[in-house]
Amino acid sequence: MSEHLRESTVSSELVFQGVFLRVRKDVARLSDGSEHPREWVVHPGAAAIVGLGDDGRVLMVRQWRYPMQRAYLEIPAGKIDPGETSLQTARRELLEETGHVAREWAPLTQIHPAIGFSNELIDLYLARGLEARAAGEGRALDAGERIDVEWRTLGELFDAVRAGRLPDVKTQIAVLHLQRIVDGDWAWPAFSPA
Repeated sequence: MSEHLRESTVSSELVFQGVFLRVRKDVARLSDGSEHPREWVVHPGAAAIVGLGDDGRVLMVRQWRYPMQRAYLEIPAGKIDPGETSLQTARRELLEETGHVAREWAPLTQIHPAIGFSNELIDLYLARGLEARAAGEGRALDAGERIDVEWRTLGELFDAVRAGRLPDVKTQIAVLHLQRIVDGDWAWPAFSPA
């Protein structure tokens, strides 16, 4: 690590406690001894899933994102609950949001989507061998959650990224990773049974 870039915490104050997010207001000391305010969001972490159907299509969700006041096409994802691993979260969210389970799972990558103001970390997984559960045997949306499930080809998703019609960062990264894998530029990750 470049030591001249390191910042140390002088003080830290919790200024907001929400349902699952917290906001902290800290004072940081830089290597030159100066002190500066740092406000940041504490996030429990999340997991996101690139669900591949046997026909090569990708399982997607469309949902309303209140801060942006519009619906977005995204890969399924959700926050990590206390006591869960990110893989457990991924399995739970795939079932809850889409009504599907997967036969095989592989880690794809890990991202920090907002490093300037949050410690959020998202683990992205690749899931294949998808199977829809019967109605009432899996899909269980959270209170106040409305989600449409859609299947898209990788080509459609790649074109949407290129045209700026798929602005969600976790989804963009997932699509670009998957495209490199399918094109043979990158190796398929090692899958494990569910």
